[in-house]
Amino acid sequence: MHRLTERAPAKINLTLRVLGRRADGFHDLVSLVAFAGAGDLLHLVPGAPLGLDLTGPTALAAGPAGDNLVLRAAAGFAALVPQARLGAFVLEKRLPVAAGLGGGSADAAAALRLLARLNDLPADDPRLFAVAQDVGSDVPACLDPRARIMRGRGEVLSAPLRIAPLACVLVNCGAAVPTAPVFRGLGLPPGARLAGPDHPDGLPPDADGVLAAIRAVPNDLEPPALTIAPAIGTAKALLAGGPEAQLVRMSGSGATVFALTADCRAAAALARRVKAAEPSWWVKPTMLR
Repeated sequence: MHRLTERAPAKINLTLRVLGRRADGFHDLVSLVAFAGAGDLLHLVPGAPLGLDLTGPTALAAGPAGDNLVLRAAAGFAALVPQARLGAFVLEKRLPVAAGLGGGSADAAAALRLLARLNDLPADDPRLFAVAQDVGSDVPACLDPRARIMRGRGEVLSAPLRIAPLACVLVNCGAAVPTAPVFRGLGLPPGARLAGPDHPDGLPPDADGVLAAIRAVPNDLEPPALTIAPAIGTAKALLAGGPEAQLVRMSGSGATVFALTADCRAAAALARRVKAAEPSWWVKPTMLR
């Protein structure tokens, strides 16, 4: 049987409100997420012994294969699906690591989609969602990578949103920003709430309306992330200095930042300017959907 392949697109937090910290220590979030044309690729060789090989430009930064979320997702799938067919995974790692792009979560979700295909399970089989929840907070949203609003720890998802495709430039300055210290930087004790604007439940279908809605809701993790990695501010300033940039923001807990532009031509021009100024940075013009 030929190997199966799935894309693992980057998840972009266009907004990210931290509503507060729960009594169990986790944070309640609400975030508008969209998915980029950029991402990793995951292959599955059916029938081979379960394992994972890492390749690609950012494979070394991804750490040991044994700690990868792909294998954790496969183990969870095997535990819930009797006599599950498995195989050997090959992950082409293209996204920067610890970058606020949900790369590891996207890889795990791609593994679950591959295993569902191999075992003739429908995409909406509830066991897939159950495994995704157990593997990581962002994995449920990545199972069906379309724009939507996620709430709670990431397990409460809206229906997919019909929004106009958004042209953007993704920039990562190379600073690795672990998620836990960023959340600690909010300084919220259990039970505390964080003041901020209400998040809309839906979005207008047109690009201008989407842009206005995004402007009205910040990423609450930006201030603590900037204290950990000031280079995020440098990357934002470089993007904002381009005439093509309509909105510049950090994604997730950082350090990747993005600029929304009017169209893909403007995104390509802005990306060229940033790459010329900072050749060592990861810079990717793409579309969000």
